[in-house]
Amino acid sequence: MIDITYSGGKAEEKTAVALGYFDGLHLGHVGVIRTAMAQAGLKPAVFTFNCDTTLPKFRGPEDIISFENKCELMEKMGVKYLYAPDFAEVCGYTDEEFVKNVLIDKLNAGFACCGSNFRFGKGGSGTPERLAEIGARYGMRVEVVKDICLDGKMISSTRIREHIRKGEIEEANRLLGYELWYRLPVIKGNEIGRTISFPTINQVIPETNIIPRYGVYKSYVEVHGKQYHGVTNIGVKPTVAHRRDGTGAVMETHIIGFDGDLYGQNIAVALVRFIRPETKFSGLEELKKQIALDKENALH
Repeated sequence: MIDITYSGGKAEEKTAVALGYFDGLHLGHVGVIRTAMAQAGLKPAVFTFNCDTTLPKFRGPEDIISFENKCELMEKMGVKYLYAPDFAEVCGYTDEEFVKNVLIDKLNAGFACCGSNFRFGKGGSGTPERLAEIGARYGMRVEVVKDICLDGKMISSTRIREHIRKGEIEEANRLLGYELWYRLPVIKGNEIGRTISFPTINQVIPETNIIPRYGVYKSYVEVHGKQYHGVTNIGVKPTVAHRRDGTGAVMETHIIGFDGDLYGQNIAVALVRFIRPETKFSGLEELKKQIALDKENALH
C-alpha cells in the first residue's frame, strides 16, 4: 500500500526519491521512477505535486491523468512513499531548504533522481547540478536520468497533449506506455440510449483535464474487475439534448456485453482508438444505425 505522507513525520525507512511533476506518468517519467526503484536497500519514493495545483509554467490546468489515477499507477509500480504537497506549501523554499525540509527531513532520502529539466526551489532556481551539490552535503546521492526518445524525439507531456487534442489516441498511448484512461463516477444521463437498445454510462471529464478531440472512440471498460469492449463518445451529444451536471466534457460509453446499474460507481474507461468525429444525425433511428456500426468497429 502506498503511503501518501501529506502530513506527519519523517518516512520511517531510508528512501530513494524520484522527483518530478509526472503529469502524464509517461514512459520518460516511468524511467525516472524506475531509477529510484532500482536502488538496493532503499524504499522507492516519489516527490510530485497534486494535479489539482496549477504550476506557474502552465497557463492553465491540462492534466493528462488525474492525481488519483497517477497514485493508482504509482502504487501498481511499487512506489512505497509519495509526498505531493500543494505547490504553495513549498514554492517559497530556497533550493537548499527544499532539499533539507522535503528530501531529508520529510522523505529521509539517501538517493534522489530527476530528469534533466527538473527545477526546484524559489523561482525554480535549483537545477539537477545544484541538487547534486546540496545533496552531497547531506549524504544524499543524486542521478540525472537521461531523456527517453521515440522516433528521434524526446517523449514529453506537451507532445502527448497535442496527440490527445487531435484524437491521435494510439500515438498518445504509445508515448504514455498505457492507454489513456479515466476512473470517474457514473452520473445520471437522459437514458435515451436504453430506448434505442444501446444503454450507456455517463461520466464527466474534469475541466482540469485536457479534453480529447470530440468524437467516438473504441474503448475498454473495467467493471467489477472484468474488462469489456466499449464505444465511447466524448463531446456534447449534438443529436440529443443533454443537461450537464458540473463542468468538463461528457463521456458516454456503451459497454458491450454488459447491462447493469452502475450509477454512482467509479468506473475506469480507457481510450484505445479514434473511430469517427462527433456527428449530428437526423434522428434517433439514424443514430441507432451508426452506433451499431461503431460497436462493430470497436470489436475489431
